[in-house]
Amino acid sequence: MGFFIGRDREARRAYGFDEVAIVPGNVTMNPEEVNIVTNIGSVKLEIPFIASAMDGVVDVKFAIAMGKAGGLAVLNLNGVQTRYENPAEILERIALASPEEATELVQSVYKEPIKEHLIAQRVKEIKAGGVPAAVSCIPANAEKFSKLAAQAGVDLFVIQSTVSTAKHISTQYKSVDFVKICKDMKIPVIVGNVVTYQAALELMETGASALLIGVGPGAACTSRGVLGIGVPQVTATIDCAAARDHFFKKTGKYVAIITDGGMTSGGDICKAFVSGADAVMVGSAFARTQEAPGRGFHWGMATSHHNLPRGTRIRVGVTGSLEDILYGPARLDDGTQNLVGALKTCMGTVGAQNLKEFQMAELIIAPDIKHEGKLFQKAQKIGMCK
Repeated sequence: MGFFIGRDREARRAYGFDEVAIVPGNVTMNPEEVNIVTNIGSVKLEIPFIASAMDGVVDVKFAIAMGKAGGLAVLNLNGVQTRYENPAEILERIALASPEEATELVQSVYKEPIKEHLIAQRVKEIKAGGVPAAVSCIPANAEKFSKLAAQAGVDLFVIQSTVSTAKHISTQYKSVDFVKICKDMKIPVIVGNVVTYQAALELMETGASALLIGVGPGAACTSRGVLGIGVPQVTATIDCAAARDHFFKKTGKYVAIITDGGMTSGGDICKAFVSGADAVMVGSAFARTQEAPGRGFHWGMATSHHNLPRGTRIRVGVTGSLEDILYGPARLDDGTQNLVGALKTCMGTVGAQNLKEFQMAELIIAPDIKHEGKLFQKAQKIGMCK
């Protein structure tokens, strides 16, 4: 339903995580008996959590730790991991920089050319840890880097930009051929980012195994302010999940929907799944782990853009181990730890045995439900009112 925002101009109402709530079910079940396994193409994940391809979140050590925890971490092939033999030194410099220096420093260190031999090396290092290897790059590098990563034994390949579409018009450079890459790769290819039904449907037709949903919601992203673009994540996920279901009925191929960004708590993650997600991609929550390479700092993938940065370096702090964030026990009261426990418990309250059933749970519009009756939390700035 549209609303007129001016003469002859309609706009559709869209919803984010803070504007909706999940309705408890008529049947409940033991959270320990729910099944949260998901699949991205042929790759099975024991928990539906993916760590974002950001340099402050994922390095080789983190990717191995995340894989052993049952999830997946994506390594950024356009970042410091493939530009420097010893990226830890660069990450420390970024962490030590003042807020005023941070963006310019990030731009500077990312001017170092990508060393192609490091692509294969990083993939092999992750594989040596006994976990699936997933890597990401921008569309301009996708054809070359996908071949190098495939030769090294990568398990999933991600092609990611601020906005990805199946049709891209340019007279100055060759557009990426998603159809060719998806056909040539013998592994799942994930494409993003996208937020609309039609664009998602057209990307599915290229052969992608999964889509990343979200434009600008990430904690370290500034695209919504710099460019003014985006769709709130609940509406974006619902629309793209509708495209997935239509495509599945039409072709028999199931393309996973991965809500990417904008989730700050277990509650937000649960709402993403009820909106239709098959998995979630999270950055800031994992940037706060002891295992993350950013040392308590986190920055957007487009922070390094030489002419128009669309990200910033933020301080998220270190609040616990990866085990704490994923499985608990939670030592904080704001829903940022034991994310797997939150997901399972919510599934139990709506009576969902698996993620497909969870996607069918009821949502209501409730913009202020988190703060209803929370007078003391608000006054003391604790819990849900920090």
